[in-house]
Amino acid sequence: MKRLLISPIYSRQCLRHQTCVRNLSFVSSDRNFFLNVICKASTLVQLKQTQAQIILNGLHNDLITTTKLTHRLSDFGAIDQAHLLFTISKPDLFLFNVLIRGFSQNSSPTSAISFYNKLLWYNTLKPDNFTFAFAISASSHLDSKEIGLLLHAHSMLFGFEFDVFVGSAVMDFYIKFSQIQTARKVFDRIPEPDTVSWNTMISGLVQNGCFAESIQLFENMILRGTQFDSTTFAAVLPAAAELQELKKGMKIQCLAIKTCFHSHAYVLTGLISMYSKCGEISAATFLFAQISRPDLISWNAMISGYSCNGETGSSVSLFRQLLVSREKVNSSTIVGLIPVFFPFNHLCLAHSIHGFSLKCGLNLNSSVSTALTTVYSRLNEMESARQLFDESPDKSLASWNAMISGYTQNGLTEMAISLFQKMRLSDVLPNPVTITSILSACAQLGALSLGKWVHELVIRENFDSNIYVSTALIDMYAKCGIIGEARHIFNCMPEKNVVSWNAMIAAYGLHGHGNEAISLYSEMLDSGISPTGVSFLSVLHACSHAGLVREGDVIFQSMTQDHGVQPGPEHYACMVDLLGRAGQLDRALEFIKTMPVEPGPGVWGALLGACMIHKKTSLARVASDKLLELDPENVGYYVLLSNIYSVDRNYSEAATIRQAAKKRKLSKRPGCTLIEIVDDLHVFTSGDWSHPQSKAIYAMLEKLTRKMREAGFQAETDVALHDVEEEEKEQMVKVHSEKLAIAFGLISTEPGTEIRIIKNLRVCLDCHNATKFISMLTERVIVVRDANRFHHFRDGVCSCRDYW
Repeated sequence: MKRLLISPIYSRQCLRHQTCVRNLSFVSSDRNFFLNVICKASTLVQLKQTQAQIILNGLHNDLITTTKLTHRLSDFGAIDQAHLLFTISKPDLFLFNVLIRGFSQNSSPTSAISFYNKLLWYNTLKPDNFTFAFAISASSHLDSKEIGLLLHAHSMLFGFEFDVFVGSAVMDFYIKFSQIQTARKVFDRIPEPDTVSWNTMISGLVQNGCFAESIQLFENMILRGTQFDSTTFAAVLPAAAELQELKKGMKIQCLAIKTCFHSHAYVLTGLISMYSKCGEISAATFLFAQISRPDLISWNAMISGYSCNGETGSSVSLFRQLLVSREKVNSSTIVGLIPVFFPFNHLCLAHSIHGFSLKCGLNLNSSVSTALTTVYSRLNEMESARQLFDESPDKSLASWNAMISGYTQNGLTEMAISLFQKMRLSDVLPNPVTITSILSACAQLGALSLGKWVHELVIRENFDSNIYVSTALIDMYAKCGIIGEARHIFNCMPEKNVVSWNAMIAAYGLHGHGNEAISLYSEMLDSGISPTGVSFLSVLHACSHAGLVREGDVIFQSMTQDHGVQPGPEHYACMVDLLGRAGQLDRALEFIKTMPVEPGPGVWGALLGACMIHKKTSLARVASDKLLELDPENVGYYVLLSNIYSVDRNYSEAATIRQAAKKRKLSKRPGCTLIEIVDDLHVFTSGDWSHPQSKAIYAMLEKLTRKMREAGFQAETDVALHDVEEEEKEQMVKVHSEKLAIAFGLISTEPGTEIRIIKNLRVCLDCHNATKFISMLTERVIVVRDANRFHHFRDGVCSCRDYW
């Protein structure tokens, strides 16, 4: 028998394997011997030497030996070499399964599906549950889900619909495409799901943001008596962490202690993350100290824990300890170190981490790039964020989400929408996070047509079960003026969290429906949902816009007395606004004097706004003095005070205030109004002639002005410039941007069509009165969203009852 030549240069760990190979001359073509040698091979070189001896001994056509060798080659990542062994004239199903699995695990999903198709051509072979599990697993790594859907259908035709092994693979496939509802249906149809199936479903719910459902499923698993393992705890703990459900997290920990899974490193790591995200950083630190030899994942969890609790110094210090220990950092280390949650005043640190990642070659890692994009966006460093995004060679869904969200959060809504459209052209499928961000952009911009298209996408992709997507839809429709649709979505939500309730309450407040907001707030309390600071802010805003002083006062008092929520500066400002709008200015001032905290700009700004409404010049001076002391760079206060003096016809004081603003080089944000006509957005500024249909717009405006005067309309010119004639003042207010937008809407839509416009500033008194007349004369419903609220004009009456 021929002997295999062995290289004299070989590592010590191969000696035992070499001895086996040298002794091959004493063994005949013994299949079992070769199978044993294949199993013991610890490197790819050893495996190739064994393969050579298999060929020399004539076993290269032996099906069992070839199958075992194929299996081991794929385990070593040599899938192309494993593929070359597929020369057996009569392969069996096991060999096909080995290759399909091998391609799937070695990032060759297309080849895995190709071998599945090849298997179907063999009349003597039929796929089994392992075939479908491996093939479906491969399909989850393809860009499109069509093949996976087809394979799922095939598995049902072949009678594996209720197979637990296939079911787990199918669930995992749907989870990776964010089809969580479908995955849950598959899970529910498995008669006896095993531990892996439960773990897959629990983990999938967490991955798709369904944290409460994940914990509920875990509890069902326990009640059902299904055996669980350490992976189960590792899967469910992130749900408690994201919900910040400390008590539930501690219950899970107690169960882990009772069942002796608590000491597992990845369970402890999950607990570290849970305590960190619940703000219990000392408990997380204690648990980290319990790990005798923490691995990199544990280090990363603790570094991230410090970072997400604002203890940036401790995070950096632990990172330095990690470097001293000579443990090689990875992308997760860098991501945990980046101060995403508390970015302010840490721009230099962000730059330093960015530089470190460049040196380590981790800057092109998708997760690192995404985290840096996020922190730059939160620091309003949008050019740096976009540069990072553009330079990333492998743009993951998370990186697209980070950039879209960054634009949205910084008010760059048009850029957010443009990037979303580019993402769609790149064949990147959105997930609930993407949808939530783009709906927020639609809400800010008032892009109802795009918002409706996104809603259709939500239904098509089955995202409507996601609580955050549904909440974003409520916000979008409310801010686009469709309050009825917002309430319909709210009513249809199978589960509502406090954010959902807050969104609907705020929506009612935005539209001036104070009583409806209070009623819904009471429903929330009756349902057992504990109100947050945002809940109180939403309902107090609603009371303020509807003039419900007594109700607002009762709710404000209940914050601390009944619910233990301490009022913040925004709550105090809201109460001053509530009292001030209602004309109770003396009470508002007394409320400010008795505040337990020092009143800030928001509080004095609310009082100044009330002085404008009720023309209280003397009190306005008190408020303005405080404001110019606290926030001297805010041009809005100068403008408001100047307008108050103009209304009082104290033009010299008004001029002095405006001159003071000019000396500080402060400029007022120009007013503009947006209107959407047949999916196109049109923006107007005061006196705008840039629109292609300007002649027709101004002709319609002249026509409207004549009819309004005949009906008794008189222009409100008190806040116009004092050094021009009254006729010129009327001409100035006549061409305000909202009037131009309404005129364009009238000539661009059919009679009876509702007109919706959005103003970036508070609507002025003259435009408000004019819109009432226009709605009466044209028999149109006109919906105006300004910087504060919605106004619904119908038959000469506004929904705000002239209270805004």
